[in-house]
Amino acid sequence: MLGLLNINKPSGITSHDVVNAVRRITGVRQVGHTGTLDPLATGVLIVLIGPATRLARYLSGVDKTYSAVVRLGETTSTYDAEGEVLLRRPVTVGRAEIEAALEAYRGPLLQTPPMVSALKVGGKPLYKLARKGQEVDRQPRQVTIHVLTLEAWLPPELTLTVTCSAGTYIRSLAHDLGEQLGCGAHLVALTRTATGRFDLAESVTLEQLRALAEANRLAEVLLPPDVAVMALPGVTLTPEMERAVRYGQSIELPDAPIAAEVRAHDADGSLVAVLIPAEDGRWRPTLVLPAPA
Repeated sequence: MLGLLNINKPSGITSHDVVNAVRRITGVRQVGHTGTLDPLATGVLIVLIGPATRLARYLSGVDKTYSAVVRLGETTSTYDAEGEVLLRRPVTVGRAEIEAALEAYRGPLLQTPPMVSALKVGGKPLYKLARKGQEVDRQPRQVTIHVLTLEAWLPPELTLTVTCSAGTYIRSLAHDLGEQLGCGAHLVALTRTATGRFDLAESVTLEQLRALAEANRLAEVLLPPDVAVMALPGVTLTPEMERAVRYGQSIELPDAPIAAEVRAHDADGSLVAVLIPAEDGRWRPTLVLPAPA
């Protein structure tokens, strides 16, 4: 098998648990994912199958969209509902105050990662240090929130739509917003509704995937590897070019686009390789996928 799956991750399991489930369902060992979701979160998790795992880097940095439910008045140790409540404060703000506070988080900003996260400091994931009661300094990171909309306000909970750059922590956004409003806050529910061009409406659950596998219909939801690199300009290879590329040889590309990378297809439109410019003006493969069986 070779391709991608748009999985609707359920709450209560890790992204790695999803990978293991897909391995069991498909019978394929080479499986990976892009864009980790916390156990609490649900929604779009892109899973790569077989040699398509080599394309992970083209998806890890794409923008994400979330629907987030935030509860005001309670600060927790993990910034979400899985943590211990550390402080309770009255909620006296209204919709107008919330709308005004949200403005500070639109656009580029520096965000400090939460201690309970997979980010590594000194080679160790922060969540492992947090389990030992340790807290370490975390360097703020540049992120960008492109869209931040207040969809609903039912005190003490509000619902946000967030479209943001990769690496943005919605838990940290909830916590920081609560501190700015003076009442504290934490994340109680999170659904990733889109990863780049992959939408929740087009995703499949693990139960649906299992049923399709039992009916020998997995091909219906297996996306071609080409969708992972659609942002790159494309070229079509002649049979001679394709043969050279599959042997790792550089080739000439007449009318080559001005780009750092291009996706190269065979005559049938199947992705063969990703090519990069070589020093001699030719193009060489940096990634080659196996030929269709």
